[in-house]
Parts: sequence; structure tokens; C-alpha cells
Amino acid sequence: MPTELTAREALALRMTSLLLRPHPTAAAGGVADVVEWFGAMQAQDLASGMWSLGVRLPALGHADVHAALERREALRTWPMRGTVHLVPPRDARWMLELTGVRSLAGAATRRARLGLTEADVHRALDVLGAALAGGGRLTRARCLAALNAAGIDTDDQRGYHLLWYASVRGVTCLAPNVGTEQTFALLDEWAPEPRRPERDEALAMLAHRYVRGHGPVTAREFAGWTGLTLTDARRGFATAGDALAVVRVDGEETHVDAALLDAPRAPLDDLLVLPGFDEYLLGFKDRALMLDPAHADAIVPGRNGVFRATIVRDGRVVGTWQRTVGKNRVTVTVSPLVPLDGPSRGRVEGALSRYAGFLGLPLRVDWPD
Repeated sequence: MPTELTAREALALRMTSLLLRPHPTAAAGGVADVVEWFGAMQAQDLASGMWSLGVRLPALGHADVHAALERREALRTWPMRGTVHLVPPRDARWMLELTGVRSLAGAATRRARLGLTEADVHRALDVLGAALAGGGRLTRARCLAALNAAGIDTDDQRGYHLLWYASVRGVTCLAPNVGTEQTFALLDEWAPEPRRPERDEALAMLAHRYVRGHGPVTAREFAGWTGLTLTDARRGFATAGDALAVVRVDGEETHVDAALLDAPRAPLDDLLVLPGFDEYLLGFKDRALMLDPAHADAIVPGRNGVFRATIVRDGRVVGTWQRTVGKNRVTVTVSPLVPLDGPSRGRVEGALSRYAGFLGLPLRVDWPD
């Protein structure tokens, strides 16, 4: 019989899976370890992606994480759901071929609206490939300039579409920013030794990584995270075999990493400040375990896909925070969603101090009156 878990026990396991609590088997010593653990980490907003790594690697500062990305410990591309993720460089190509291509289904319709032809996109791939060849690394502006010089109009979102398309097709990838400017490189040059798993092996590998980095979860959650069909998601779970274990949460069968099932479980007493685009919320369709549905609009105002940074106490979202980074300090405005007493506010400020330390700046915290 599967192990029965209370919601609180399931939440503690999930936070451990997400490397937000000490894990008994994972030794996340650096950026490569964390990204490999998850398989893919949401990073459409670069600042959020950097803190997603920083919060899981407390010994590292922002400059350390940036240096790791410069060493190619991870790269950013569009592997699934049409959004940017951090992925292990060796896995980028097979992930694009397995899940990323599914986002191309509506590309022809989008191109028609933008006035781009098939000839335009194929020519754009050739132009970008030539411009970046030989280890070249160009800013977004220079990539667009190269396309314009070749007679390809990049106005009115055409340029963004072509840059996205080139990455999903595995021609380019996002290299680390230079200052505040986004840069692109050739995927074959940035990740010259790709893994080449067969399709079933790739499904099993991705399923195991998702479960170990997010569990307890269902195949439906895996399908939602990857954009795969539910049939493929279930196949991935089945092919992963004994690496996954079944547990029941509120009567529903879910899966966890088998290595975590018998691990000691410390009581929930954590206080975390997480970026808006973190796997803690973005990794799931059903967020009820972590978030009161009544607070959903406060996290994603207008349901527009833009997530606010969150304050998490004992696994539950209890507030949001918004940063303003200046030259001499970072100012954070806190918006509680539940009453926070003096000790709780002190813990919030302590967690925010760690974030300010990550940036290497003094902190100011503004609370509501």
C-alpha cells in the first residue's frame, strides 16, 4: 500500500524536493548541481532566475552565479511551454527536440500575423548562424541589426519571434548578459557535447528529474510543466520505474523520488523570500498546497502570467515583496497577505537581508502602515 501523507507532510517533502530545505541525498554545491537536479528551472526573468539559484546556494553571491553561467555550468533557452528556462548545456538539444518543438505548433499562424514567410525564417537561421559562427556572441540589438542588414524586417515583434524560433530550433541559445544586454550564441558551440538519449530514455530522465525536484506530483502536473501530452507524461513516469515511489496525499496517488521517501522529515518552520518566477509556484498547475486560492490574484495580478516575488512561511505563501535596486542599496516593499507579528517581521527582514547580501547591497525594508 502507498504511504499516506497529510498535506503538511506532503508540503515538507515538496520543499525538500525543491532544495529549499536540506536534502538527505542531494549535494548542491554549485549552479551546475542545482540545474542538473531540476533538469530545467524557470528563468524567463533573469533577475528571478539568478535569485532562484542564490536562494538554493547560500554560499554564492550574484557575481558567483554569473561567473558560473559564464563557465557554461547552465544555459538559458526555450525548452518548453514557450518560456525561457535554465538547463544543463548537455541536455539542451534533446530537451528542445522532446518538449520545445511542441511550442512550434502555432508558429506558422504567428508568423502569418507578423507578415513573415517560411523563406524569411529559414534565411534568418542562416544569417544568425553565420553572424555567430566561430565563437561569436552578439547582443540582441546586434542580432537584430544582422537580420535587418540581410533584408529581414525585425520591427513589430518580428525580431523577437525570429530569435525565439532560432533558439527553439536549436540554432542559438541565450548566453549570459553583458551588463544589462541579452546575448546570443550558437548552441552547438556553447554546448558542443550534447547527450543523445532515445525518446523513451529522455522521457524517463525528464520525468525523474521533475519528480525528484518537485514531488509529490502527478503525471498531470508533469504534463503541465513540460507541455507534453498526458500520454507521454504517463509513459515517462512508467519508464522511470523504481526511481519513483507512490504516496497518497488527500486520497490521490502522487509520486516522489524513491530516495526521499524514508528520509527524516524536520518540522516545517521555514521563512523564505522567493523570486516571482520560481519553480516553487511555476513548477505546478495546482498550487493549493502552497497558496491559498484567495491570494492567487495578489500573486498574479490580472492573471497575466507575471508572478510577484513571494514570502513563504512554513511552506505557505504569506506575502509578496517588490524590490527597487539602486546604486547604493536595495529597497524592498513588503505586502503581507496574512497578519505578521513582530517576530515574523523580524524573520522576513532576516531573509531579505540574505537577498541583499546576494546582491552585495545594504537593505531597506518598507512595511505597510
